Amino acid sequence: MELDETREMTKMRPQMDQSGEVRMVDQERWTEIRRLFHEGRVSISEIGRRLDVDRKTVRRSLRQTTWQPYHRAAVVETLLSAHADFVRARAPQVNYSARILYQELQASRGYTGSYETVKRFVAPLREVQLQADRTLLRFETPPGQQSQIDWGQATVPFRAGPQVVHVFVFTLGFSRRGFYYACADERLAQFLDAHERAFAHFGGHTREHLYDRPRTVCYADATGRRLWNPTFKAFADYWGFEPRVCRPYRAQTKGKVESGVKYVKRNFLPGRTFIDVVDFQTQLDEWNATIADRRLHGTTHEPPIVRFERERGQLVPLAGQRSFQQEARVSRIVAEDYLVSLATNRYSVPFRLIGQRVDVQRRGDTVYIFHRDREVATHPVLLGTHQFRILPEHGPGASARTARQRRSTWSEPVMRPGAPPEVEVRDLACYEALCGSMNAQEVHP
Repeated sequence: MELDETREMTKMRPQMDQSGEVRMVDQERWTEIRRLFHEGRVSISEIGRRLDVDRKTVRRSLRQTTWQPYHRAAVVETLLSAHADFVRARAPQVNYSARILYQELQASRGYTGSYETVKRFVAPLREVQLQADRTLLRFETPPGQQSQIDWGQATVPFRAGPQVVHVFVFTLGFSRRGFYYACADERLAQFLDAHERAFAHFGGHTREHLYDRPRTVCYADATGRRLWNPTFKAFADYWGFEPRVCRPYRAQTKGKVESGVKYVKRNFLPGRTFIDVVDFQTQLDEWNATIADRRLHGTTHEPPIVRFERERGQLVPLAGQRSFQQEARVSRIVAEDYLVSLATNRYSVPFRLIGQRVDVQRRGDTVYIFHRDREVATHPVLLGTHQFRILPEHGPGASARTARQRRSTWSEPVMRPGAPPEVEVRDLACYEALCGSMNAQEVHP
């Protein structure tokens, strides 16, 4: 099945003055620069980032009391002047390559000038096109219409050592409210699991989802035609949303989620320390609820959580649907308490795997955990949410007891007169598991 391309973005072409010259800063942008600085109290650097202009241009616009169009100096006649129309028409076709144009001028048009002359002539043509490509009108969507999804990666200093964390970012197009989830990798099962967590977070989902072109979403066949990943397409059909992808080399069309990825890296990560991936996610959730949701958004000029109230009712409801992937493997990084999560519940693995990646899979009423494709733990599925199950043999106390027992096998312990009896030290996991079992018996007699 061929992919539907996302809708074209409307371009704001550079305006021309009466002489046909390009205005480097048009009147609309000049007015916006001054409004942001004087009324919005936005810094010069931030204005440059928002409007994609140089800080020097921002300062020059602020110094001017009235807008003045840019006038290019008169063109000096050169050996290239006779070929100017050809170069203007041909340049876009060869991607503004001065070298190719120079070769063609020499071979077919008898040009005898220098390469540097061609290079200087092409440079402003290329800059105009680049500015036109960068200057895109924002594509605003109505409430509940579209979400944008992407990944961000960061090397996080956990207590056990640095670990690459993949952050799944899901941004609602209208309200700009985001969902952020730390993952061990970007494989398909993890990708779909993160989607369902986002749906639960928002209480629904939009009718369209916009993606870049990862293989978890689509791939090219032998003829180069782009096809949907069959599992992902089945997932989209199951939940009832329409997937869309950015056009090739136009990832900026999903700028809302790109901004969300940058926001995590620039606002959440700096200055924080983390124990493990569980602590990372806990802090990420707290930051999302208290900072990201409540900040005054630079584009909408409203907090996302306030704007979300107008979008909530337009989301496609979940209608109590169960998870699409009941038995798919998902990757997890083992936390410092040697627990891994699945569907909000947590299960123990051998403590030596702390900080390492494992795969968790549910089959029927059993949870299987694998490390490098070798089964390392099994647990019965916990009912309910936010529960945990710890096997005593998974804790460090079990190996310590075994070592003590081996050392005392062939010798009788010698008691010193008056010394207190030696008490066996047990891992806390034993008591936690015992308490959990007793509580379960009280709830389910």
